[in-house]
Amino acid sequence: MSKADLLSKIYQRLLAHFGPQGWWPAETPLEVAVGAVLTQNAAWSNVARAVANLKAEGLLEEPGALERLLAQPVERLEYLIRPSGYYRVKARRLRGLLAFIAEHGAGLEGLRDAHAAGLREALLGVRGVGPETADSILLYALGEPVFVVDAYTRRVLLRHGLAAEEDGYQELQALFMDNLAPEVGFFGEYHALLVRLAKEFCRPRPRCQGCPLGARRW
Repeated sequence: MSKADLLSKIYQRLLAHFGPQGWWPAETPLEVAVGAVLTQNAAWSNVARAVANLKAEGLLEEPGALERLLAQPVERLEYLIRPSGYYRVKARRLRGLLAFIAEHGAGLEGLRDAHAAGLREALLGVRGVGPETADSILLYALGEPVFVVDAYTRRVLLRHGLAAEEDGYQELQALFMDNLAPEVGFFGEYHALLVRLAKEFCRPRPRCQGCPLGARRW
């Protein structure tokens, strides 16, 4: 079976078992970008609490969310995003990303226009923005067909013999992008399904009974 057929079969099994995930849970592209920073080394439940704090202060309401966020003292941002963990580091990373977006005007769309030929590289140049954060912004906020790889994805791929321990982010991402149609909705759904699988079954201590991939016959 080709890699493309195998990956497609895995997707169909996960979708049949879990159903559509509706990920990323955000109301605006800027909220996605904020969440992409806050979710670094954090459970989404904690990120959701931090985002809720920002919303309660009216800081994510459009129009003007970018300007209001940048106007906050960093200590205030630290307090609001505290539930996401590593809040001092994340507050500064968030400020850096927001300032980078603001430099180009017109929010994230202005950022896209300014870096049409190298948007991913431009995002990676922002301190604290790594491949996963950059690709989350590209896929979920800007609608670019890139596949997001995270620790959950790596765990599933390793456990099911689809990756090697030495494979880095680029190799894992290429597995999907070289073998699947580059469709934004499809990539987002696939990523979300892998996360769901890792949380419910492919845990650090695996729970294989009932796993939709546990009794696979490729």
